[in-house]
Amino acid sequence: MAEKRTYDLVIIGSGPGGYVAAVRAAQLGMKTACVERYPRLGGVCLNVGCIPSKALLDSSEFYHMTKEKFKEHGILVGDLKLDLATLMGRKEQVVEELTSNVKKLLDGNKVEILQGTGSVEAEDRVMVKDGDGKEIYDLSCKNILLATGSEPVQVPGMEFDKERIVSSTGALQFDSVPEHLGVVGGGYIGLELGSVWLRLGAKVTVIEMLPQITPMLDGQVGRTLKRILDKQGFAFRMNTKVSKAEVDGNKVQVTLDAEGGETESLTCDRLLVAVGRRPLSKGLGLEEVGVKIDGKTGQVLVDEFYRTNIPSISAIGDLIPGPMLAHKASAEGIAAVECMADLPGEVNYDAIPSVVYTWPEVAMVGLTEEQVKERKIPYCVGSYPFSGAGRARCMGEKEGFVKLISHQKTDRILGVHIIGPRAADMIAECVLALEFGASAEDIARTIHGHPTFAEALQEAAMSAGKCSIYAS
Repeated sequence: MAEKRTYDLVIIGSGPGGYVAAVRAAQLGMKTACVERYPRLGGVCLNVGCIPSKALLDSSEFYHMTKEKFKEHGILVGDLKLDLATLMGRKEQVVEELTSNVKKLLDGNKVEILQGTGSVEAEDRVMVKDGDGKEIYDLSCKNILLATGSEPVQVPGMEFDKERIVSSTGALQFDSVPEHLGVVGGGYIGLELGSVWLRLGAKVTVIEMLPQITPMLDGQVGRTLKRILDKQGFAFRMNTKVSKAEVDGNKVQVTLDAEGGETESLTCDRLLVAVGRRPLSKGLGLEEVGVKIDGKTGQVLVDEFYRTNIPSISAIGDLIPGPMLAHKASAEGIAAVECMADLPGEVNYDAIPSVVYTWPEVAMVGLTEEQVKERKIPYCVGSYPFSGAGRARCMGEKEGFVKLISHQKTDRILGVHIIGPRAADMIAECVLALEFGASAEDIARTIHGHPTFAEALQEAAMSAGKCSIYAS
């Protein structure tokens, strides 16, 4: 018989949304339990997403730099060898350390961690089962928070076999460098993982059905990224669909439907299918208790307080509309819990950064130039190339630029787009600027250290100010 327990809040899922929400709930005095079905905490991000992919990106970048760039710095290396097993082992160590830290964080805040699969039985009740389907915990609670995240989309004709045709999870676990890696999808996941294996020696072909990669980016930035990736050795097949993929021994035969109706074949060792993710809303018992779900997307429908149509049940992160980003989920987790405590929890969706961890990195916040034009907002654009920044030249990373978009009449910053070295870190200043409603002049008049990459942002802000109606 299941053990009965009572809580103020039960959270299903321990990813960046769930564990952050649990800590905030504990800080607010709620007796909280966090239910996790996998052995390690941290969800997709820490285990098979953000963290392991960045660990591999960093390792592969070191390898690439040693092989291709050390000579220009006067550093001569002898026979260079790749120990993939050690590289993968380091990745696992990073994941283990961070997931262990999450457990310590929850334990330190007296959040009870319950191992098992959680499902909603009623508006105030969660059942937890073990791997054999046995009911082990029967939880009564005032509030339920759903934070189960998402999973890769499987495409008919390209089903994952976890060996040759893989999702992003599989592409983090190869035991050898593919001779030829095919990537279906030109979004950030495919480009990041493609970058890892390209640097380690694979030929990489990206197949994208749209005319451009990373369609969420500002058009100018997206075009620049593709040009740089072309130079790095990526092969792109744009305006091309994959109709099917078949494993033939240790190869994958991929049938392509190119623009104009032509059918072609591509042979690769491994095929990464990265066409998007879908919410993990099935199997939670939501339909049975009457929680409303979008039938097309699988997203859980919530109000501005993250409550479903059943007020005691809330949802955050990849389960609800919006970009599937770990930091969005964390922000929503805090806001949702604060709303439960009758505090003014909210998330400013106009100031959520997005980052593509290719090299150079790409980071953005706010509106793209295309969106500004579509909304008929009078605007100014200021840009500055990294080739003009002393720090970038010292590093030997001159490609890319900073692009700042401001309102022509008010000078208020509308969006910032960076492609270049350390873009992922530089964007934080821009997020803060949008959060506080800063103007281009505010950044232009802020003293930036010299020499730094951030000087390019200051220069872009100065440039944007020249077209403002307030410019002298």
